[in-house]
Amino acid sequence: MTTNFETERTLGDDASLLIVDDDRPFLVRLARAMESRGFVVETAEGVNEGLAKVRSKPPAYAVVDMRLNDGNGLDVIEEIRTRKPECKAIILTGYGNIATAVSAVKMGAVDYLAKPADADDVYTALMRSPADRADPPENPMSADRVRWEHIQRVYELCDRNVSETARRLNMHRRTLQRILAKRAPR
Repeated sequence: MTTNFETERTLGDDASLLIVDDDRPFLVRLARAMESRGFVVETAEGVNEGLAKVRSKPPAYAVVDMRLNDGNGLDVIEEIRTRKPECKAIILTGYGNIATAVSAVKMGAVDYLAKPADADDVYTALMRSPADRADPPENPMSADRVRWEHIQRVYELCDRNVSETARRLNMHRRTLQRILAKRAPR
């Protein structure tokens, strides 16, 4: 177990951490766990609150949920990158897919964790050096699963409107309905 001195040395001079998540119980648990590891934690329950905190004092570390009640967590990541490019930020989401992971990394996130992520996973991701890469997944998604996940994501973003989703995906509405009626591929 590390001592507070060792943790502080690992975190550096600035141990500020912003956690943005609209799941209040998870937010409180993660904030407590990160404080016990030496971080100085600020929390926000949405994009607007997160943006306000970033603008007032950009953090050295950030953990941001992808889908928030008032918008997309990538907006917070983008603002962090503008104000403090060296911030180590990670994205959390319950809707894991490759397209989202690529977007998060392009916006400047150093890692991408699927919910439910525990405090140890979050801490490890935040402390990982840029040279260390995450291990490839044991069971990567099949191409069919990736396609299905993408379709589901667009469907949700279109508020479950089949016609709008079909238009955005450039596919026939009936084809989309058949895909949505099937189970997720493995």
